Amino acid sequence: MSTLVIGAGPAGLAVAAALRARGVEATVLERADDVAASWRGHYDRLHLHTTRRWSSLPGTVIPRRYGRWVARDDVVAYLEAYAADLDVRTGVAVERADADGAGWVLTTSAGELRARNVVVATGYNHTPVPPAWPGIETFTGEVLHASRYRNPAPFVGRDVLVVGVGNTGAELAVDLAEGGASRVRLAVRTPPHIVRRSNLGWPAQGTGILVRHLPVPLVDKIAGAVARVEVPDLSSYGLPRPTTGLYSRVQQGSVPVQDVGLIAAVQSGAVTPVAAVVGVDGPDVLLADGSRVSPDVLLAATGYRRGLEPLVGHLGVLDATGVPLTHGPRPARPGLYFTGYTNPISGMFRELRIDAERIARAVV
Repeated sequence: MSTLVIGAGPAGLAVAAALRARGVEATVLERADDVAASWRGHYDRLHLHTTRRWSSLPGTVIPRRYGRWVARDDVVAYLEAYAADLDVRTGVAVERADADGAGWVLTTSAGELRARNVVVATGYNHTPVPPAWPGIETFTGEVLHASRYRNPAPFVGRDVLVVGVGNTGAELAVDLAEGGASRVRLAVRTPPHIVRRSNLGWPAQGTGILVRHLPVPLVDKIAGAVARVEVPDLSSYGLPRPTTGLYSRVQQGSVPVQDVGLIAAVQSGAVTPVAAVVGVDGPDVLLADGSRVSPDVLLAATGYRRGLEPLVGHLGVLDATGVPLTHGPRPARPGLYFTGYTNPISGMFRELRIDAERIARAVV
């Protein structure tokens, strides 16, 4: 085979489509039984935080009927239709990649497969990071990672502590408050940068596209000025403004939180920010300010790992955190490419499209 692509999410499908447009044979291998497996498992209320206009993958626009902010189910439908004309083999788990002469050999659940090029696109949010606070095993309530959350129905009338104030944790806290939880608290370790998803019709993504190549200190200064105008000071509610600049934080791997109801929920008291979790003692959760709370549920929005170590960890192509050292059209090793392992402020789907087209040019 010319090229094997590992992963049938948006990143892998985008590469396969870009290669096909250039006349290059490409087969996509997907361990799940369907394409877009990660998107199928996301929580019900999720929408793209980027606009439909700037989120289409190579060769096929997202239908206008899906609206400006595309819902999870519509993203899945788009990816299903997108994959229909591609060579996708589902139910094939890729366990290891090894160099083999002028190409690569993949050890898979379907046997060994060989190709001149391999593109790894298994997803940014691949392996959930479970909570590891001291004493977590003693908690007498329910512990749930955010990857298993679907909707607020199971939590009606219950006291929930959401841990983590990235985009997922912030949105799940709002979803729970709106969906009937008796109490919702949001544990915050590092105050996030909050941005309006859209202001006067201009999406935050558009600003991200415009500033992403500017110097970091300049973007930090601009973002700080904009935030003081657009975002109210929530310090009195327990959510102070961050002390690190927005783009400096992005360079460290933390994108801003897009407001899809968090500001209003905090101001109304529907969601109460509290200090970071430092431990658990039976029914009590210990917070960094010395206080204790006793929720019925600990909902841990504690993030994900890339999970690439079994596949390529032996090749010396990952950094100390498990992230690929190179990305996009520059191969990590001859014929080995990675895509989808960054979280850009200009929009994930947009960058996947750009990466796919660049990788296709490099492969050709």
